[in-house]
Amino acid sequence: MNSYRRQEMRDRLLIIFSFLFYLQIFSTSARSQPQPSSIPRASDLDLSPDIEDSPVLQRWREQVPNILEEITRDPSFRTRLRLGYSLFLSAQAAGITLGVEDVFIGSTRFTVSGEYYTAFDSDRTSYGGELRYYLRPLGSYINVAPLIGYRHLETDAYSLDGVNLGARLLLAFSRDGAADISLSQSWVALGTDTEVGLTTLSISYAITQSLRVSTGIQQQNSRQSKDSRVGIILEWMP
Repeated sequence: MNSYRRQEMRDRLLIIFSFLFYLQIFSTSARSQPQPSSIPRASDLDLSPDIEDSPVLQRWREQVPNILEEITRDPSFRTRLRLGYSLFLSAQAAGITLGVEDVFIGSTRFTVSGEYYTAFDSDRTSYGGELRYYLRPLGSYINVAPLIGYRHLETDAYSLDGVNLGARLLLAFSRDGAADISLSQSWVALGTDTEVGLTTLSISYAITQSLRVSTGIQQQNSRQSKDSRVGIILEWMP
């Protein structure tokens, strides 16, 4: 009986060792086989030739772009050409406004702007240009820009030319200039007896992809007089 049990034990051990041996061989063979990729490559996709030749796809193949950085760098406002109607409240006179806003200088944060307005039957006239530098990335929804430029001001009380210094606050509610509010404060001939302060509030919103309507209020303060101007302006965004 003891001999029989010893033989049975040896048979069981042999079966267990044989099972472990073949299991090891099977595992090694399975690991040596190439595993299919769970992420398909661009070459495995059935793409049309137009998509294959797309510059965007080619750029993504070379290097995946930083989308967040591009959104930040892409301006939240656009260049505008302006034409509108102005009403000079102190003189009860109507006039015309022409201008261009935020012409970008290359890929920098510098922009150039210019404005001209005049009354039809009054001495009120103004023209000038300014250079702005936006302190925050151009894609920011809130931005501040110091400005420097030249301004000519003419009313029935005085005529003035000089350097225009100030700052501009921009609140952009959506990208690509769909809607924004801006507030500017500047001074012409700052620190002189003829100093004039200009405060301008503008609210703009888009009615098409390239056309906006802007309403603006400007207060012009000097020691000689105070003038107010309101206007409705059409802005074309090229």
